[in-house]
Amino acid sequence: MDSKRILVLGIGNLLWADEGFGVRCVEALNEGWSFPPQVNLMDGGTQGLYLLPYVQEADCLLVFDAVDYGDEPGTMREVIGDQVPRFMGAKKMSLHQTGFQEVLMAAELTGKLPQELVLIGVQPEELEDYGGSLRDVVKAQMAPALDKALDWLSRWGAPGRVRTEAAEAITDTALAIDIYEGERPSANQAYRLGDARFLNMEAA
Repeated sequence: MDSKRILVLGIGNLLWADEGFGVRCVEALNEGWSFPPQVNLMDGGTQGLYLLPYVQEADCLLVFDAVDYGDEPGTMREVIGDQVPRFMGAKKMSLHQTGFQEVLMAAELTGKLPQELVLIGVQPEELEDYGGSLRDVVKAQMAPALDKALDWLSRWGAPGRVRTEAAEAITDTALAIDIYEGERPSANQAYRLGDARFLNMEAA
């Protein structure tokens, strides 16, 4: 029996607070569970069209992302099927969403759009915080998002197994959430909205 080829993507930018939700989810999924070989867990970051070949090869695609639905911060939505491209472009927060919407369009134009699409998205609270991390209301949605993802993977014939061994990292270990949150300077020490020297010069 042929196995479905499954791609699980976390997209976004870890360096801009809640923009990192998608990457943090796929990172946590990889650390907590192992899956059959037909499952590919990937930190898609902000790679845009570079992700096209991976999407074209998949039968099933699950995406984690922070998406501005206009909801209360921390609200999670599960979007399925042909609604996914529409929601990816609902309100562009950054270039990565424009890029990924183009990936889905290109896959469809080439006749290689995955047969099943799922987006697990959360409404961000804060994006304008360079060097910041997930806000508590968004981080609290990671566990429910992973539960939804595990349900879909089981439905697609690729149930997860709780890891008893160390996982091979899929993101840069220097950006792992514990290190990133534990070692970054505070907002008082590192001005996160731009270069304070330049902004002070402009104000003067």
